[in-house]
Amino acid sequence: MKFGVAVYPGSNCDYDTYYVIRDILKKDVDFIDYRQTDIDKFDCIIVPGGFSFGDYLRPGALASHTPLTYALRDFAEKDKFVVGICNGFQILTEAHLLPGVLLPNSHGKFVCKHQFLRVENDKTAFTNKLSKGQVVKLPIAHHDGNYFVDEDTLKQMEENGQIILRYCDENGNVSDESNPNGSILNIAGVSNKNKNVFGLMPHPERACESLLGSEDGLLFLKSLLEI
Repeated sequence: MKFGVAVYPGSNCDYDTYYVIRDILKKDVDFIDYRQTDIDKFDCIIVPGGFSFGDYLRPGALASHTPLTYALRDFAEKDKFVVGICNGFQILTEAHLLPGVLLPNSHGKFVCKHQFLRVENDKTAFTNKLSKGQVVKLPIAHHDGNYFVDEDTLKQMEENGQIILRYCDENGNVSDESNPNGSILNIAGVSNKNKNVFGLMPHPERACESLLGSEDGLLFLKSLLEI
């Protein structure tokens, strides 16, 4: 599988993601400039975290109107894989590649910590190395991670199995106390209807070595290698 890592002005998790794919997974990977549109050679493109274009207007808004993001729409329609992490998730929602929006955290503060998550759907290309109900631990670091979607769309997403991850406690309990940002129904990660575009606020690329406190992030990336 050939990976690409998108790079926008203000991206700051691009090198972390590149390192994990190249040096830990030992897979072919290239950076992709935000002005680039020729992306057919890739099988999976990861849109990493950071503060693209300084988060002006709102996080992900300006990055959603770049040549690369426009090209990602056609890329996804070819059933290729796109992953948006943190700011990447924000970009994909702004580009309407994923449903919903990411609002400022309900408490108004930046949150940075390790967070427990419960797997809601293990039948996707991003979660096939995990089990439904499994609890994993990944870092989060965001100010605008409060996921919201209207009631009708939320119902459709639940019926389609598009809710992939929820914030929980260490025992897998989903509650207000385990919700770090106010996201509706503790939603931490979602997919599109076709299950080939995945967005999540937690950072799997920061949890791929035991030195960092968790290797759970590798489970998501290794799932893609099973396709």
